[in-house]
Amino acid sequence: MTIRDPFQFHTGTLPLLISIPHAGTRLTPAVEAGLTDDARPLSDTDWHIPQLYDFARAMGASLLVGNYSRFVIDLNRPSDDKPLYTTATTGLFPDVLFDGRASFQPGKAPSEQERAGYLQHIWHPYHQQLQDELARLKAKHGYAMLFDAHSIASVIPRLFDGQLPDLNLGTNGGESCATALSDRLLRRCEDQQRFSYVLNGRFKGGYITRAYGKPAENQHAVQLELAQVNYMSEQYPFAFDAERAAPLQRLLQQLLETMIAWGAAQR
Repeated sequence: MTIRDPFQFHTGTLPLLISIPHAGTRLTPAVEAGLTDDARPLSDTDWHIPQLYDFARAMGASLLVGNYSRFVIDLNRPSDDKPLYTTATTGLFPDVLFDGRASFQPGKAPSEQERAGYLQHIWHPYHQQLQDELARLKAKHGYAMLFDAHSIASVIPRLFDGQLPDLNLGTNGGESCATALSDRLLRRCEDQQRFSYVLNGRFKGGYITRAYGKPAENQHAVQLELAQVNYMSEQYPFAFDAERAAPLQRLLQQLLETMIAWGAAQR
């Protein structure tokens, strides 16, 4: 099995790591051959998230971006594939789209051996890099903050009722970061009227937030699930809309600045 460059990584100077696990579109031959026509547009991708957060490099944040599609392996699910939600969801190796349609043609999903290779050569390297960077940040700064960046279509009846709020902050019900930090982020959201927001609503944080948010160990994790309608077309070919994205990017930068300022005040 040939797996090349499972992720892209940029080392920053701040005690902040931005993880982007679902923006990848690279496929393995077995996945590409087996996808259904419904799945081939890769609609469940977190489209354009690296572009949306590109400003964070200049701020000094570290960035970790997965290169492979979640249809190969989902980097935000546990390696044992235990469900994260009691409601409808997708697993480590998604066999259905978010809307419930099949991802793979009958009998054409990758074999167990192939998927074991994806776990070894894609999932584990991503999480090892994530762990190594958080350890580096803690060693250098005394604490580390993880911002797990996601997006999703604003209307998916199988997953949630109605239209999703614009910004969906998740802290695993308050367990993945200090309450004072999530309170600061909420106040920043309250200071604006353009975008709707919620804390620990339908999306409380996936595996990455839950596994690496350890506030008692000075390691704080926050997930943000964005409604894609605010920065792109939600219809194929899912084009980025720079004009629509600009005000969202300003708010995202303010949220990251809020995290950085809160962390500095704890030293």
